[in-house]
Amino acid sequence: MCVSSIRHAGSAGPVEVEPMPGYLDLITRASTVLLGAWRDCRSCGLELSKRTLLDNAYITWTEIALFFFCAFLWTQVRRGLTESLFKPLAQWCKLLPKDAAKMPESAWKLVFYTMSWSYTTYLLFFTSYSFFHDPPSVFYNWKSGMLVPTDIAIAYLIQGSFYGHSIYATVYMDAWRKDSAVMVVHHIITLALICFSYAFRYHNVGILVLFLHDINDIQLEFTKLNIYLKSRGGGYYLLNDVLSNMGSVSFSITWFWFRLYWFPLKVLYATCVSSLQSVPNIPFYFFFNALLFALLLMNIYWFLFIVVFVVKVLKMKEVNDVREYEDEDSSKAAANLLRESQAENKDDDAGHHNSAQGKHVQNGITKEKHL
Repeated sequence: MCVSSIRHAGSAGPVEVEPMPGYLDLITRASTVLLGAWRDCRSCGLELSKRTLLDNAYITWTEIALFFFCAFLWTQVRRGLTESLFKPLAQWCKLLPKDAAKMPESAWKLVFYTMSWSYTTYLLFFTSYSFFHDPPSVFYNWKSGMLVPTDIAIAYLIQGSFYGHSIYATVYMDAWRKDSAVMVVHHIITLALICFSYAFRYHNVGILVLFLHDINDIQLEFTKLNIYLKSRGGGYYLLNDVLSNMGSVSFSITWFWFRLYWFPLKVLYATCVSSLQSVPNIPFYFFFNALLFALLLMNIYWFLFIVVFVVKVLKMKEVNDVREYEDEDSSKAAANLLRESQAENKDDDAGHHNSAQGKHVQNGITKEKHL
């Protein structure tokens, strides 16, 4: 077996790192370890869960207050940027009405995810943390109630409060789409993972999960913005069309690579297998992994939309967000009603015009008779 060596933060020297497992290794090892842990957990139940929660969950009222304050702050920042920057920019670009209505949402998400992903990238690749190259290291030296490094705590506050804001925003601020209900569930699960991993000091694996997911949101919003911009002012702009196509291809590839390849093989293998090797009695082992597997299932669900999207591109149809068909159908229905109303008005006008012409001819004939 080929192994590499890497120096971990706080270690005396380099340690061996096993290569990343394959899908078959994940399925066989994870299923074996999960079943073995389930058989060994004879005292599992509500009472044990309650005792484990009280003994191992560490979160202060100050941290909870900061979470709600920052979630409220994200909402106000978004509203301020939408009114002062994004909407005026949409008007200045002369976007079509339907695109101008959706552009602020995409612009806001692009700004946030670019910032958050850049920060997690910095933590994983430009500091002493080795979690990406050696995922099992996320559980090295784990202790209940251990101190969370400030740089990671900042990332958690940013991300946790943003997903708290996003639950509200998806329901009350964003355009409603086919998968919006799933999006709300996704935000709730993600927020639960963030809060749970922070309270139980699984923050190292949390940073890795955030890194593997945020990059796709950057590419998605970048692609959507260029789709809106390519037809601004009723014209056609080749540069934005090319950028939207490049963004869609990049998005499709990285979705599979980051969320369906790296995420299960790096994160799920570490949480299912490596966690018990480093911490035999790790708290809430099943609950933590259940949330991560739920996240994987949603990634697979959304990948089906990407497959539909790729099929549309291969058929040379116009690139659009396949989740927005409900809005498009509503627009088409409204347009059809408008055209039918206009047609009826034209028919009525034509009828009145013909009636007037008939009366005029009849009056002329009557006058001729009198003459």
